Amino acid sequence: MTKNHPNYISTTNACKLCKPLGACLAFKGIEGTVPYLHGSQGCATYMRRYIISHYNEPIDIASSSLSEKHAVYGGGPNLKLGLTNVAKKYQPRMIGIATTCLTETIGDDVPMFLREYAQDTNDSSDELPDFVNVSTPSYAGTHMEGFHGAVYEVIRQRAQGGPKTETVNLLPGFVSSADYRLLKEIMADFELDCTMLPDLSETMDGPALLEYEKIPAGGTPLSAIKTMGRSRVTIELGRTLGNEASGGKELEESHTIPNHRLGMPIGIEETDRFFDLLARLSGRPMPEKYRLERGRLVDAYVDGHKYIFGKKAIIYGEEDLVVGMSGFLAEIGIFPVLCASGGTSGRLAGAISEVTADILPEQPRVHEGMDFFEISEMAESLEPDLIIGHSKGYPLARKLNIPLIRVG
Repeated sequence: MTKNHPNYISTTNACKLCKPLGACLAFKGIEGTVPYLHGSQGCATYMRRYIISHYNEPIDIASSSLSEKHAVYGGGPNLKLGLTNVAKKYQPRMIGIATTCLTETIGDDVPMFLREYAQDTNDSSDELPDFVNVSTPSYAGTHMEGFHGAVYEVIRQRAQGGPKTETVNLLPGFVSSADYRLLKEIMADFELDCTMLPDLSETMDGPALLEYEKIPAGGTPLSAIKTMGRSRVTIELGRTLGNEASGGKELEESHTIPNHRLGMPIGIEETDRFFDLLARLSGRPMPEKYRLERGRLVDAYVDGHKYIFGKKAIIYGEEDLVVGMSGFLAEIGIFPVLCASGGTSGRLAGAISEVTADILPEQPRVHEGMDFFEISEMAESLEPDLIIGHSKGYPLARKLNIPLIRVG
């Protein structure tokens, strides 16, 4: 029997990051939580350095520090020893455990190790933190799948049912700390009691302190996470999300909580959908300050139209960000000649069509699983006027001698 396998092409300058990194960021958005990587020390060191360079904030990521010996005999003993050390040194309220390539490849059974650890420490006088584990092999997926996978597992393992409350669950996905703050402000202005998971507004963008905090203040309270199974409704942002690792879908199936999935509120149409839903849930009209902001944005669209209409842009980044930016560019008259992402959800093209079909005369090129080498090859023939994405696109912008608008 023969099998057909697609030709393997090596990645050159990836347009994505690895799953454990995304999981670490999700865990950092939970109150009193320490991210813990079950793997080699190098994984934790790399991700810690990468996150610090982006946020300019200190972050600790614990590790089970496996070596060659553990690749043969298994990493269970190191995992348990590391959990004990982290619990003593940090006194966290929760430890979020993510796997890595090494531990996934050798087949370490992390849930079994955690059950054994709970039994071994059952008679201990020390109060142990909560544990949540998520499977995040780096060779299967991107940082976004790791992020959403961690959120899903936190909900699956910690949310509890019971009498319904008036709380609204908000799962915003991976956005900036300022975006998390704005979303909380919007929910408060609609007078909606909200549990937002995760919440990186303070943990990854805190004030300057005289003394270093081992675990920064902020994050979604663990008590609020436990009551998410009792909320009235869930709002989940992200048009490219599947159902296999969706926190909103898990709450819907396990606790019969209606899940409203919307796109990222970027641009007028997608933001209108978000505000319309909040108005229905709260029974209140859009607050006046947002009505005025919307009017000023429409005025800016009109004022800038003569300068930017007909320009061509390349967009790259996380899939849901690319979808949101594509809709926004279509609204202001810029044509996205290439929408690229390192993700491979299989839903990117359909999502972009949903937000641009009524505006653009023809659909842009959409490519998943792209790296910057492939983007660069295509860019030369597309003749873009600008590039929109994160700072890793700087070499391409310099090569084409066009502006890079940094987003993401």
